[in-house]
Amino acid sequence: MGSPISNLIGEIFLQYFEDKHIKHLLDTKNITFYICYVADILIIYDTKRIQPDLIITNMNQTHKDIKFNATYENNGQTNFLDLLLIRKPTKTEIDIFLKPNTTDTNISFFSNHPIQHETAALRYYITRIHSLPLTPKRKQKEWTIIQYMA
Repeated sequence: MGSPISNLIGEIFLQYFEDKHIKHLLDTKNITFYICYVADILIIYDTKRIQPDLIITNMNQTHKDIKFNATYENNGQTNFLDLLLIRKPTKTEIDIFLKPNTTDTNISFFSNHPIQHETAALRYYITRIHSLPLTPKRKQKEWTIIQYMA
């Protein structure tokens, strides 16, 4: 299970890393946007100001035991967590990203699990559909999936 202070140590290191290696890139406008959630990092940058390989090389030199793997935008799209970010000429759209190995498996309503466990996924998906700025077509697609799961 690991040490109970592992999360604290990880957070301290991440704060140090961001202050030492990311803050100056934001201050100098070399990167436009940076967000980190657990082990996933999203960086938006202007390719006219900085090359993508330079960012990943710089980040991989920060610590001998940490290696960053980059996933670059492809056809104006990239994924971050469970979101698909779609770059349009005047705006960025959001869609739900499902990994290729995603299954529609859920806890059966007729199982012996507490009702809170059985309905947790549905509550999450319903909250997500209402909180994300999805287009009406994408909302309808998600609603169809939710109905299928229910």
